[in-house]
Amino acid sequence: MAVIVAAAYVVFAAWQWSQFTVKSWDLSIFAQLLDRYATLRAPIVTVKGDGFNLLGDHFHPLLAIFAPVYAAFPHAFTLLVIQALCFAAAAGILARAAQRRLGPAAGILLGIAFGLSWGLQNAAEAQFHEIALAVPLLTASLVAVLESRWWAAAIWAAPLVFVKEDLGLTVVAVGLLIAYRARKPVGVWLAVWGIGWFVLATRVILPGLNPNGAWAYAGNANPVAVLSDPASLFNPSKGETLLLLIVVTGGLIARSPAALVLVPTLAWRFLSTNDGHWGPTWHYSAVLMPIAFVALLDAIDHGPDSRWAWLRTYTSHGVAIAITAAVVLQPGLPLRTLTDPKAWTTPARADAAAAVLAPVPAGASVETDIGLMNYLVDDHDVYWIGNTNPTPDCILVDRIAGGIPKEWGNLKNIVKRLHPSTDYTITHEIDGYELACRIDR
Repeated sequence: MAVIVAAAYVVFAAWQWSQFTVKSWDLSIFAQLLDRYATLRAPIVTVKGDGFNLLGDHFHPLLAIFAPVYAAFPHAFTLLVIQALCFAAAAGILARAAQRRLGPAAGILLGIAFGLSWGLQNAAEAQFHEIALAVPLLTASLVAVLESRWWAAAIWAAPLVFVKEDLGLTVVAVGLLIAYRARKPVGVWLAVWGIGWFVLATRVILPGLNPNGAWAYAGNANPVAVLSDPASLFNPSKGETLLLLIVVTGGLIARSPAALVLVPTLAWRFLSTNDGHWGPTWHYSAVLMPIAFVALLDAIDHGPDSRWAWLRTYTSHGVAIAITAAVVLQPGLPLRTLTDPKAWTTPARADAAAAVLAPVPAGASVETDIGLMNYLVDDHDVYWIGNTNPTPDCILVDRIAGGIPKEWGNLKNIVKRLHPSTDYTITHEIDGYELACRIDR
């Protein structure tokens, strides 16, 4: 089962890569991060800015555990494979837990429904993010809660504080869940650990390492502004996220106390002024999937205890409901692309992309947009064109899909705008891709 999930995401990643559709700068950021860790250097990531310490952006030191893998396979695509394996591992953990309760077939099907759920697929479409590591950790922790393995639950949850700073609040919620179900102090201590690291990360570490001396994302949290604006508070995209959580669990999520672990993530997202946090797309819902499916499993497990006959009957069909919902949702999710024969044709600009990448000298510093950034980061010092950067050896832009403002004009004007005192010659202009390199290099 885990092999199926892993294969699906690896094939999807390979398709993205071959189609030159990998255009998230986050992948380049994390590739540079792991390159620094793999070579025992400080996590200075030039895509974010010259001399930028990435631990001043988000607090994710646990990603260093992937450094040996990246050292063996130093390629941005490696991160996409790592993420696929993280999702598959989580699906395997859930499937085994479900098999112990519901039987082999039901467990496997529920594991596949989880592994190919909407939150994980949208995260895969957004390429790599640190939350990939949170998915198996959180799944293992919550499964341990269901099985009354309290110390195991705490041990699996504790490292989440080193995956991303906001997950400290999720650890608090897991701790309170353990305290409620176990009536033992281990849950309280886990909650203290979570809140302590959240405060330390957001108040001390992130401001201390950030060039601006502040937690970069503190400004997104403005509950007063959101709560006072009905258009923001009741935005349909928030309703879509909640509706999808209900649909994939058949509403049974409300029957489990584990659902309360959703609250921290949903709270910071829905109270954020950044509307990109509200909806079900991007990677923000990946950590919700373990919670939703473990809560579903818990509800099915305790279904026979209900005093209402109709609810006992409904809960007994919980697996079938979840699988049906997963199947119905698939046509609108990213992996559906793999079933379209047209998606496997050679993209129109593939030859042009390869032609403009080939002459960039290995080891050269390159200032670029998101168009081909991820295809340069393996063997070049890459800078994002939107920052104030040192003078690079080459400048490469994608005028069609790179994200550069149209008012900047062609590459000649861009060069003059960014580095007026340096002479560059434009060497390639192919199907919207433009490359210029320093004359004195």
